[in-house]
Amino acid sequence: MTIAAAVETLVSNIDASAASYLDACVHCGQCAEACHFFENTGDVRYIPTYKLDLLRRAYKRHKDPLRGVKKLFGLVPAELTEDDLNEWSELIYDSCTLCGRCSIVCPMGIDIAGLVRKTREGMVAANIVPDGLTGAAGRALETGSPLGIKPETFQKIVAEQAEATGIPIELDKPGVDYMVILSAMEVLNFYEVIGALARIFKKAGLTWTMSTKAYEATNVGIQMGDKAIAKTLVSRVVDAAEELGVKYVVSPECGHAYSALNWEGPNLVGRTYKFEVIHIIELLNQLCEQGKITTKGKDSRRLTFHDPCQIVRRGGIVDEPRAILGQIADNFVEMTPSREANICCGGGGGVSSNPNAEELRLRAFGSKKRQLDAVKPDAMVTACGNCRNVLEEAIDEYDMVMPVLSLTELLAEYLDD
Repeated sequence: MTIAAAVETLVSNIDASAASYLDACVHCGQCAEACHFFENTGDVRYIPTYKLDLLRRAYKRHKDPLRGVKKLFGLVPAELTEDDLNEWSELIYDSCTLCGRCSIVCPMGIDIAGLVRKTREGMVAANIVPDGLTGAAGRALETGSPLGIKPETFQKIVAEQAEATGIPIELDKPGVDYMVILSAMEVLNFYEVIGALARIFKKAGLTWTMSTKAYEATNVGIQMGDKAIAKTLVSRVVDAAEELGVKYVVSPECGHAYSALNWEGPNLVGRTYKFEVIHIIELLNQLCEQGKITTKGKDSRRLTFHDPCQIVRRGGIVDEPRAILGQIADNFVEMTPSREANICCGGGGGVSSNPNAEELRLRAFGSKKRQLDAVKPDAMVTACGNCRNVLEEAIDEYDMVMPVLSLTELLAEYLDD
């Protein structure tokens, strides 16, 4: 553990915007009511602005414009210690999904989730990262998958889906328009989405492929706050796509993958891409609007939609999933709140990969459960494989009976073949 490295990283992460955010907080407590961890525990340590205390203390001691005068009067915080970092590790990794809901209610416009991300980078410098995340990162670097799914296994899964649908799925095919990447959970648990994509793309007449060099979008480096690992994982996707010469890379039903590749990726690799990034839900909506996908019939169940935080609140893909549902669902009902104000599944930001956080994560699901109890849907649809997995686990834990469905797979069910 290197405390000095952690402090140096925290201080270097405090740019003008971060400093203005740290100075702007008026400790009003608005963010507390927006956080599902605080709401379901009442523990003041889980108030979002409190989680910023390590970064705030580093700023006040090392970068505050008035720190020189304040030091004369003993008004600067003490230097951070090993005990401080260990204590805040739980707050930074276990009780924050980086969902950003606290940020949208902050009257001062503070990007609290962004500052937590900066704090995580300090934790990485001090080697204080949950084992679940470091293990996932190691597997991703070694095999290409945080779950250890090797290319040979991936090829077998794709072959099985091709056989099930009767549609050939060509891997590593150059010169096509689209390269699809999947979330880790889609490859492991929800691989039927591959068959659904094959059916949809055949119907729409798209040329597409998947790469055996970069088939997963999950970026553990982004989640844990390690820029070096994040760059390596993004670079794999970029290199594979540019080697194949595709026009688009399709980001999957995965929360953070879209922002990791679309916005953070160019900064990490230091250049613009030779392709465009499009989220699968954006693409499906475009195909529906263009008439390249037509559907037949509608689902009669009472359906609701869980908005994945990174896709909807932070990614802006709000209306597209609802437009698709409007085409295939006969009895769609919104949860309250929904859209940009949605409540997190509880497992984003690496929390679902962190066994230390499991008890707290399941407790935080209480907020989502209250939403569902009010709406009483027959099934819940979402557009994130990680959300789907987390929601299924929590639903089982609370003895609820409610299928969680993929929007892509649901659309494929109603294709007008």
